[in-house]
Parts: sequence; structure tokens; C-alpha cells
Amino acid sequence: MSLRFVPPPARRSVARLFAGLLVVLAVLLTGCSSHTSTGTGTGTGKSAGLASRATASTPAWAKGMGTVQASALPAEARQTLALIDQGGPFPYARDGVVFGNHEGHLPRHQRGYYHEYTVKTPGSRDRGARRIITGKAGEIYYTDDHYNSFRAVLR
Repeated sequence: MSLRFVPPPARRSVARLFAGLLVVLAVLLTGCSSHTSTGTGTGTGKSAGLASRATASTPAWAKGMGTVQASALPAEARQTLALIDQGGPFPYARDGVVFGNHEGHLPRHQRGYYHEYTVKTPGSRDRGARRIITGKAGEIYYTDDHYNSFRAVLR
């Protein structure tokens, strides 16, 4: 009588492989979640690569939302910030108009508190989706998805 190795049924092999893949996927997802942000409307949106988390040195108005250093913004956004700092002139007629915060993604203030400025979008035939919003107390917010999400701009 000879002993022969008989492999387990294929079902068990497939089940073990599937279970192993689930474990690997779970490890990858939990490992990545500490490095990325997903947001509703207050923080990160599509371009989470620009976002970071608030720290102890983050201003109170930026707490609870994604942040981005001004130096990490696209060049066009940095140009818009420079124009805001010098008081214009602005290239778009709607630059400086009151931003109503109708979506409610920014802290609530009376009408007229926020103003919006266009950030040029290369290749766009119109104003595009990128904006900088400023608040009367010096707050600066950036959106690149037409007000669906915002990041506080830190300088």
C-alpha cells in the first residue's frame, strides 16, 4: 500500500485564496486611510493630494477641515492670491463679488462676509471650477470643484 498526497478540493483552495485577498485588501485600506482624506463638503474633495490635516498651529477658522499650504496651491491660485493681496486689478468681472455660501460648506456668517475670486483653469473656455474665497477676518479657502469642497489655505 502506497501513500499518496491528495490535494484539498479546489473549493477550499479558492476560499483560502479569497480570504487571503480580503486580508490584504483590509490591511491596504486601513494603512491608506491614515494618509488620505475624504470629505463631504468641508475639506478635501477630489484633490485630496493637496490637503493635509489641521494641527495645533492651525488657525481656529480652519479647524475641522482639510488644509493646504499656499505654496502647494496651483500656480494660478498663487497668482490669484497675489492679486488679492495687492487689491487687483482682477481679470474677471465677477472677481470680488459676494460669495453666498449657499452650500453651507464654510462657517456661517452674515451675507457679505465672504468674497470670491476666480482661479484661472488652463484650457477652460469659461471661468472654470476653481475659486478662492476670502473672509473678512482674513480667512482664505480654496475650491477646485465649484464649491463642492473647500480647503483652508494656510500661509
